Amino acid sequence: MFSRAVRPTIGFSRSLSTSSQNNAKVAVLGASGGIGQPLSLLLKNSPLVSHLSLFDIAHTPGVAADLSHIETRAHVTGHMGPDQLGAALQGCEVVVIPAGVPRKPGMTRDDLFNTNATIVATLADACARNCPEAMICVIANPVNSTIPITSEVLKKHGVYNPNRVFGVTTLDIVRANAFVADLKGLDPARVNVPVIGGHAGKTIIPLISQCTPKVEFPADQLAALTGRIQEAGTEVVKAKAGAGSATLSMAYAGARFTFSLLDAMNGKEGVVECSYVRSEETECKYFSTPLLLGKNGIEKNLGLGKLSAFEEKLVADAMGELKGSIKKGEDFVANMK
Repeated sequence: MFSRAVRPTIGFSRSLSTSSQNNAKVAVLGASGGIGQPLSLLLKNSPLVSHLSLFDIAHTPGVAADLSHIETRAHVTGHMGPDQLGAALQGCEVVVIPAGVPRKPGMTRDDLFNTNATIVATLADACARNCPEAMICVIANPVNSTIPITSEVLKKHGVYNPNRVFGVTTLDIVRANAFVADLKGLDPARVNVPVIGGHAGKTIIPLISQCTPKVEFPADQLAALTGRIQEAGTEVVKAKAGAGSATLSMAYAGARFTFSLLDAMNGKEGVVECSYVRSEETECKYFSTPLLLGKNGIEKNLGLGKLSAFEEKLVADAMGELKGSIKKGEDFVANMK
């Protein structure tokens, strides 16, 4: 048993905060689900969060009661059902949205569209009404379409700020770091692989040429590694054999992105994360690249950087699918009743 004097602190080495302005109200929409519960646990454990507001259509009071017994400072409230959604969001600085249905074997992320598009549009509408200036971090798949959906809903309310809407692609970076570290015998905490593009299959473009520390792979191994990063989600879906998709690693990645955002909002300088956002960097309206985060969200889009010929081809090959997914999301909102 640890005495309180030496109790270990659990935090992410990549996102330790030195700021004193840690009074953020953070909402998790979909808090009872497979991602929502471990994500909420990680957020409850952070000194960056002062109020953790949990929303879902079922079981939220139980999740909130359970988390509220943890000896960390974040005050936890649970909100259940459409009638309580507004209360869950009021005063929030950051909203994280893992809500929606997960993939099952044989499904693509795009197969989730019909169900999750409606869920995300409803939640984005509630954000527009109750916390129009909040940072909105969307995990719900297909991210390539749910970010255009979120953006178009916010535009309808006249509260859209492209610097505050993020598609959370962090799991692609986390996976790339882990896989490269494993192949090269490196400490994964010291590996950083930028991943650009989108968040599905061939739109996921790991920039191994920009990895720090610098690594090199033969062409066949590079192609295999890239393919594994692109299909890593399917690897987990198959391994879980119908019991869901990536939840624990996604919760970790979602928390990592949220902590980075909170650090930047608190004034920490030099915070960089990749995210799928409104972009002028390519011919696609939305594209993930490394972003310098600041007090008001995106401070600067750092762009694609120098690409290898292999990576340039990956970008070119991704454009058609990405544009289609973006249009699908925009059309969904245009046709909403």
